[in-house]
Amino acid sequence: MSGTVHYKSKTVATWLALLLGSLGLHRFYLYGLSDRLAWLHPWPTLLGLYGLQRMELLGQDDHLSWLLMPWLGLMLVNAMICGIVYGLTSDEKWDAQHNPGQRGQASGWAAVIGVVACVFIGGICLMTTIAFSAQRYFESQVEAAQEISQ
Repeated sequence: MSGTVHYKSKTVATWLALLLGSLGLHRFYLYGLSDRLAWLHPWPTLLGLYGLQRMELLGQDDHLSWLLMPWLGLMLVNAMICGIVYGLTSDEKWDAQHNPGQRGQASGWAAVIGVVACVFIGGICLMTTIAFSAQRYFESQVEAAQEISQ
């Protein structure tokens, strides 16, 4: 292992959060393989993907799938929020936190475009997760009420 510290780009962190943030890649990039929070990211994401796969195979009436799928949505929203925070952090503050003692680099428009994409995708994921979860919850309540009334 070398003693050189690599520059951690705000733009790269923003785009990693956007593209693979639900798996924790942005945290691995910033904090290394020893980051415990990064290792927690894949599990809820994989549970949500499993729920999505179950729903495709078994249909929307599968209760386990509609309990697992919101985990995927929440992890995607979490990653988008991280991308937004990374991209909107000032260059000076970013360099002080992630690149102490190194010469700073301007982030440019790529970070801003990444933030816009994170806002767009994050909003879609959040609204979809809320709508799906609320729909399934109220449908289950109607089914329970129908069973009681019979």
